[in-house]
Amino acid sequence: PRSYVQTNVMGTLNVLEACRDQGTSRVVLASTSEVYGTAAYTPIDEAHPLQGQSPYAATKIAADKLAEAFAVSFDLPVVTLRPFNTFGPRQSARAIIPTVLSQALAGAQEIHLGNLAPQRDLTFVIDTVEGFRLALETPGIEGQTIHLGTGRAIAIGDLARRCLEVVGSTATIVSRSDRARPARSEVDLLLSDPSKAERTLGWEASTTLEEGLARTADYVRSNPLEFATHRYAV
Repeated sequence: PRSYVQTNVMGTLNVLEACRDQGTSRVVLASTSEVYGTAAYTPIDEAHPLQGQSPYAATKIAADKLAEAFAVSFDLPVVTLRPFNTFGPRQSARAIIPTVLSQALAGAQEIHLGNLAPQRDLTFVIDTVEGFRLALETPGIEGQTIHLGTGRAIAIGDLARRCLEVVGSTATIVSRSDRARPARSEVDLLLSDPSKAERTLGWEASTTLEEGLARTADYVRSNPLEFATHRYAV
């Protein structure tokens, strides 16, 4: 929790203060769908209540509120984007997709995961980057919060099976308690309503899950040293 505070809260404060001092023309804050916790309703729109269901989520909420405060108090031109589970090449080895792909490509007969039931809305990194580019360039959106997502969700267990299919693996998926989040901090479903992004930015995700998984698998296959399959990445 302390590292989250130092990075997400103090780090965001440092950026906001520096941008205010320099008269930056626009700040685009990278928020996260984790700020909603387990949803009160789905799909989740930008008006959904915020819930600090984990220390990470709490610090991201704090960062969002700092940005809001700087926009209101100091007229800092901030746009807050909330991506829903971006994935793709160069993603951290601790994330679910590289975890499965790296184990499968290493020839594992069992894929060790945590809870298989949670559902996530997955956006390929190129689409997310395009959303950030548009948030930098689109006029008249200062002070707004906008979702980047596909509007479709998939369970972790089903996602793992899709990853195995992409690389032709016949491995068995094993759910292990030591890889699961504490039960009350687990977010069961993150499903975006991306309609505001389409209205305000002209943005929508264009890469299919299958295409994104295939491109991610190519990267993992070409860079095996980045993925230590003998231990749980944290």
